[in-house]
Amino acid sequence: MIEIKGLYKRYHNHHGSDWVLRDINLTLPKGVSVGLLGRNGAGKSTLLKLIADMDTPERGEIIRHSRVSWPIGLAGGFQGSMTGRQNVKFVARVHGGGYDVHDVIDKVEDFAELGDAFDEPIRTYSSGMKARLNFGMSLAFDFDVYLSDEATSVGDRAFKAKASKAFKDKVGQASLIMVSHSEGILKELCQAGVYLKDGQATWYDDINDAIKAYHEETNPTAKAKGTSDKAMPAPAGAGKPTASLTFVQANQRRIKARARLDAAKLRWEQGKADGLPEPQLAELQQAFKRARNQLHKAKQTVQELQNGEG
Repeated sequence: MIEIKGLYKRYHNHHGSDWVLRDINLTLPKGVSVGLLGRNGAGKSTLLKLIADMDTPERGEIIRHSRVSWPIGLAGGFQGSMTGRQNVKFVARVHGGGYDVHDVIDKVEDFAELGDAFDEPIRTYSSGMKARLNFGMSLAFDFDVYLSDEATSVGDRAFKAKASKAFKDKVGQASLIMVSHSEGILKELCQAGVYLKDGQATWYDDINDAIKAYHEETNPTAKAKGTSDKAMPAPAGAGKPTASLTFVQANQRRIKARARLDAAKLRWEQGKADGLPEPQLAELQQAFKRARNQLHKAKQTVQELQNGEG
């Protein structure tokens, strides 16, 4: 679990010092993968860096109850005069307690697919090559939470597919906090969402609702016409099973619905422990009840498909 309390962040420059993030209060539950959405400049990458402890807030705090990776997909953090292999070896020795250094190097070299460039200085790398090395190095270690900043958009089509599969393989073992402009990836890998706008963060139990909120800001015409709502899929488990829905897909929806219910329950219990006002507690209770109903429908869908296959 990651707790964000009263978080403020801004960067000072000659244009002024507007707040990038203002009074962010979030609880990111254990085992729930979260997608971060918002316009360019909304603070998504900034929030990831703060969660990773790569930057410091002006005010507030982030409490990490789990092992958190550095943001996968960022090209920085390497020593330019050292080779890719030497950088990996250094990181493995510093952060890889209990890991075999040579095994870590082999895994990163295989995943990053840099060829002979793996033994060339980092300063000769393109930003994409650095990102691939960063990606491979992150996956060589076992974290409870992986941070991803457009990591699945790095490289050619084959590498993008490889990156997506790597994240899917981590689901169940760890959770993700992900920034991506690919809505398909967010829907596939994340259960919940956080929408950043004007320095504020809004939590959504369902990633589809976060995407909908983002659409309504970026395409207000679609909202007025109601086309945005039509484009959004129904909540997990809603409605009757269709002919195109397989048992595996339905079971994946059930798993996501369970994760959303656990997250909603945790926030409700945390709200009661923090002594939140009754109106806010009532909202959290309603969110818990909605999540419980969605799980019930998802279970029904799985059962109906299972009976049909039988």
